Amino acid sequence: MNVSRIALVGGVAASTVLILAGTASAHVSVQPQGEAAKGGYATINFKVPNERDDSSTTKLEVDFPTDHPLASVMPQPVPGWKIVVTKSKLAKPLEIHGNKIDEAVSKVTWSAEGSKNDLGIRPGQFQQFPLSVGQLPEDADQLVFKAIQTYDNKDVVRWIEEQKDGAEEPESPAPVLKLTAATTDEHGAAADKAGAAGPDQKKDEHTEASSASSSSSDTTARVLGIVGILIGAAGVAFGVLAGRRRTA
Repeated sequence: MNVSRIALVGGVAASTVLILAGTASAHVSVQPQGEAAKGGYATINFKVPNERDDSSTTKLEVDFPTDHPLASVMPQPVPGWKIVVTKSKLAKPLEIHGNKIDEAVSKVTWSAEGSKNDLGIRPGQFQQFPLSVGQLPEDADQLVFKAIQTYDNKDVVRWIEEQKDGAEEPESPAPVLKLTAATTDEHGAAADKAGAAGPDQKKDEHTEASSASSSSSDTTARVLGIVGILIGAAGVAFGVLAGRRRTA
């Protein structure tokens, strides 16, 4: 009897944990495809689950951070969705690849299109919205995006609450993109190594190449000399044998 009660209580507890975990994770989030390295470019996905049982998500608005503006934002087409990219003037221009940029993307909006029976993200489904973004900041560990999710019954969920250090996850957390350490391009690293070679190093490399060439020439000459001696000896031997035959 005790064993049965323990098993029942354990099963109820496990079910409760799963239900709470599912509820906590069912919010708009953002993840990179691969890595989002500081100072680089990345493809990111906004994942939008439908939390309603009787309505569909028909609109997603994502506000971009103003403290670390992104000059390049290119959306990937999503079937059944209209995409609008909004740009705003920057108080302080950015300099990217030697060019000054005075505006950056401030918002991207996805609006569902189609028939009523096949419109938006339906109950029990989710949708991903990909973007190519850059140049990512070098002086930040993460980027916070604020998202607004709208349903066809006019319900609006604002995923705009920022996570505080040491605090529990807020009820409607804003999507957060974690940035990884900057990576060095292999071709760039190779170029840097080549460019870093000083005159002495280049002189040594030239001397080594010349020595190798001289050594190769000496070896070839020696081989040819030995072959010549062998041929000469064979000729003398042949002449001696021929003379003996005539004398006989």
